[in-house]
Amino acid sequence: MKATFALLALAIARAQAGTIIWNGFFNSSATVSMFDDWSWSNQIAPWQWYIHGSAATPEYLGLSPSFKNPADTTDAQGLRTTIDGTAFWNGQTMERTEVIPQTSANLGTGHLYYHFSLSTSSTNAPNPGFEHQIAFFESHFTEIKFGLISGEAGTTDPALRWDIGGVSQWSTTLTPNTWYNFAYDIDFAGSTVGLWYSTGSAPLTQIVANKAASPSTNSEDWHIGVLRLPNGGTNAAAEDWFWSGIFIEQAPITTSIAGPNAGSAPSGTTTVGPTTTAVPTTTVTPTTPVPTTTAAGPTQTQWGQCGGIGYTGPTVCASSFKCVAVSPPYYSQCQ
Repeated sequence: MKATFALLALAIARAQAGTIIWNGFFNSSATVSMFDDWSWSNQIAPWQWYIHGSAATPEYLGLSPSFKNPADTTDAQGLRTTIDGTAFWNGQTMERTEVIPQTSANLGTGHLYYHFSLSTSSTNAPNPGFEHQIAFFESHFTEIKFGLISGEAGTTDPALRWDIGGVSQWSTTLTPNTWYNFAYDIDFAGSTVGLWYSTGSAPLTQIVANKAASPSTNSEDWHIGVLRLPNGGTNAAAEDWFWSGIFIEQAPITTSIAGPNAGSAPSGTTTVGPTTTAVPTTTVTPTTPVPTTTAAGPTQTQWGQCGGIGYTGPTVCASSFKCVAVSPPYYSQCQ
């Protein structure tokens, strides 16, 4: 069952595309119940799931093809995260529904791009009278925010904004049923952060050049989801946020919203596997391709799935990697 998360960590550097070091893609067989398979004693990839309220998981998370950006053809399903009056975690006064990458990869070194697409609906729309912290790191060196920020004058703020160290660098009005596509441009070595952005199916472009920041992560603190501050009040009404195209890559950046494995997960498929079709993207910095094997038949790349119950993709790893049983018998990965 766990293998149906379709872990596609494609570590081969195609022309004009980055090297994927972690992804949270969902194939059409993935179900919400699989999040509950994760625990501190059973830390299975690709997601940690523990920051949520007291209700059952389906109240806070959902998976559906209708939840993803239609332009994203790497994912078969998108993720819904919900905040409501039960979403208090660990006795805190703030409401939280967040998933976090589960991986052995180092997500905090070199020059990386943290990708995700985000949308809302007029049904269960977010309340602009509360501060929302979105897709943030625990040090909050960069994040998306929505709603009235603590200390601001007024009662509402409809802006979706991007911050570095708590200071707004860019903003736009949040419109329901619009897909906002982001990539955090994080140079850990150079201590800078920039932003790539588009809407709908348009390719990403850099809208904020890299600026000085204090980027840091332990590879387990990128929170995909929403933390909502009460701002002096509470509201039990549910708020829905929708996500797709969640992955992290080394430079250069993949700018196509179709994703790094475009067309691999159309609606109705049951597995996701590598493809040889290149995705048109914009190259920002050069990269060195990972060596591949000359053996006959398809091979899997570093961090890609190579075995497990229900898996039908390549079982032979590219040269210099071997297939390791990460969560036997459900999931094996090229390492």
